[in-house]
Amino acid sequence: MVKRRKVGSLLALAVLSVVAQRPMHAYEMASVLRSRGKDQDMAIKWGSLYTVVHNLARHGLLREAGSDRQGGRPERTVYEITEEGRAELADWTRELLSDPEEAPRRFEAGLSVMAGLPPEEVTALLRRRLDALQDLIAAQREALERDTGGLPRLFVLESEYGLAMREAEAAWTRALLDELAGGTFPRLEEWRAFHGTGRLPADVAELAEGGRVTD
Repeated sequence: MVKRRKVGSLLALAVLSVVAQRPMHAYEMASVLRSRGKDQDMAIKWGSLYTVVHNLARHGLLREAGSDRQGGRPERTVYEITEEGRAELADWTRELLSDPEEAPRRFEAGLSVMAGLPPEEVTALLRRRLDALQDLIAAQREALERDTGGLPRLFVLESEYGLAMREAEAAWTRALLDELAGGTFPRLEEWRAFHGTGRLPADVAELAEGGRVTD
């Protein structure tokens, strides 16, 4: 079941995911998120960014960590994530990865931030999701056979499509689980080590900082 969040937009999830790595001001958050293509993973309304950041701070998920002034630019408030914010990020990611609740792009959003959880937990969450998907597929297939008997196919195409999309998602999730369980997922050990040391490999850290604002 989808939980009600203190700040419920997926932009809030994206903000928490980048500030979890280091403190930054709102303009820098937007730059990093764009550089990582987060607007391709989830619906982001950039005009709402400052409101979302303020709401996250108001609910204790972010806090002010100082200010930054570069050149002749106005002073900008730098935010860092709180322990409550880290807990919210992890819980939200778990929900998005494990729950096949129908909502646009929720699973893509969860995949885009899943590095914040260790691979063993991601594997368990995806198995839970796959079990739920298989139950939904069985029920959907039964309903399609029972409720559309005798109707011309022209009038049941949307039901066929919905079933096919869910089956495709299950197949993709199963393949990803095979990679994780079999140890063939690229750089799996580095992902696992990150959750022990808190340090990304140098090349990954450099890529992750691709949107860092320095001017």
